[in-house]
Amino acid sequence: MSFTVRKDDATGVVHVRIDGQLIVGNRHDLKKKVLDAMDEGERKIVIDFTETGYIDSSGLGVLVSLSKKIREVGGDLRLAGLNDDLRTLFELTKLDTLFTIMGSAEEAAGSF
Repeated sequence: MSFTVRKDDATGVVHVRIDGQLIVGNRHDLKKKVLDAMDEGERKIVIDFTETGYIDSSGLGVLVSLSKKIREVGGDLRLAGLNDDLRTLFELTKLDTLFTIMGSAEEAAGSF
């Protein structure tokens, strides 16, 4: 399980890629990485789930929390690369109405 964070200087979009699972044991790591980017003034964030196989309820909770914090400072969060199972999870929990979900990280970055 790892997180990769990079900023596209041309667009100002921060990309966070999750490799593995987003679960109770690592949700704080994701939160810290996103909050650190926000502390640096970043307001456009894409979380890429292309390499993510599973998200538990605590992982969903941290995404909701981050979305709220980003919106409070005038920013926006996009999710990208959800596989069919993860997309179904977001639909069943109605979180697909809270988040902008795009097919790829590039598509998400271009939507700001």
